[in-house]
Amino acid sequence: MRIETSRLILRDMTQDDYPSLHAILTDPETMQHYPKPYDDAGVQRWIDWTLDNYRRHGFGLWAVTLKETGEFIGDCGITPQPINGQWLPEIGYHIHKAHWRRGYASEAAAACIRVAFAQFGFPAVYSYMNASNEASWRTAMKNGMTRTDAYTDESGKSLLVYAITREAWNARNA
Repeated sequence: MRIETSRLILRDMTQDDYPSLHAILTDPETMQHYPKPYDDAGVQRWIDWTLDNYRRHGFGLWAVTLKETGEFIGDCGITPQPINGQWLPEIGYHIHKAHWRRGYASEAAAACIRVAFAQFGFPAVYSYMNASNEASWRTAMKNGMTRTDAYTDESGKSLLVYAITREAWNARNA
């Protein structure tokens, strides 16, 4: 799949993206809201899981690249996630810290929300994150998502859930 925005191209991830993804998923600052940064094998599992999602669902996390240069700056997409006891379509994103605070996560997430509704027909999409991950919940809010839930998972983490319905998205983008 290929999704284009004004500044970005989202495309299917490949094994060739391993070095660029490794720089993101192994970085302690980027992964501060995860239990720990990924190791080499964890990055490979991430790519394998992504490729499996493409096969099983037709969607997953896509490589986020800068339109102007082709540089891989992160991933963003739709994945089925266990959110407070239900498997729901989640919009997730990771952007390399060298590209933070430029609106890339919001831009990529908006494109994925649009595709989730237009191409895959979901009635709603969700984003969930650690309650302490302000950048992530602000990205969700920037795309019209509203907080719909807060809960503590089995490991004791406080999580927030944001969502937007297809109707709310269409009204917002009319």
